[in-house]
Amino acid sequence: MRNDKHLVLQLRKRGKSYNAISKELGIPKSTLSGWLKNNPWSEQIKRGLIEKNRVLIGKKIRIMNKARKKKLETWYKQCRQQAEKKFPQLKSNPLFLAGLMLYWGEGDSKIENCMIRLSNTDPEMIKIFSSFLQKVCQISKEKIKVHIILYPDLNDEICKKFWSKISGIPQTQFIKTSFIQGRHPTRRLTNGICIIYIASRELKEKIFTWIKLYQQEFKRASYNGYYATLPRLRRRFDSAHPLKR
Repeated sequence: MRNDKHLVLQLRKRGKSYNAISKELGIPKSTLSGWLKNNPWSEQIKRGLIEKNRVLIGKKIRIMNKARKKKLETWYKQCRQQAEKKFPQLKSNPLFLAGLMLYWGEGDSKIENCMIRLSNTDPEMIKIFSSFLQKVCQISKEKIKVHIILYPDLNDEICKKFWSKISGIPQTQFIKTSFIQGRHPTRRLTNGICIIYIASRELKEKIFTWIKLYQQEFKRASYNGYYATLPRLRRRFDSAHPLKR
């Protein structure tokens, strides 16, 4: 029989855990459990240790989350800086402006979900936005997904073939079609609704930055254009209403 039980009791009363006692005395935790399981004060110490560990784990998680958030914010900032650097080269590209305006008006506006997503029934809009993603944003078509929404009277395969041809995205990258019930049984949308999307926080940061930069460009152009016309308007007014001397 072991004669070091008294040492176990002393260490336990100091608030030591089974792991710490086992490591210090070389006693298996199963033996410690057998010695201490019927002691109410030991159970109280156990609850205290559990609560202490819970607090420590929570603190570690908060520290990790804070560090992760800081790292992500640094990365997001780098994405925005890259977009700002590239904007002067892109702003004269008609496809860039077309895709940007389409997303500004029709695209997913929640940056937190990381989804670049545009839905429409107009084939030309889908075609332009798909080209924007591939040719301007340099997204490979393998990363682009398509989802279509149909009324029950529309043929799934025919519509998939149609939207695949329009978008240039293979049908293998179409997710399962959704069917919705309309108010009337007659066909109202010939090819349904097409949703084209990719998941990329990096690109979404860039697109939002480009939209903001375009807004600034537009405001400056409007401001300069307005004040550039003032002298002409003033001359016209003076010509039409000469001052009497």
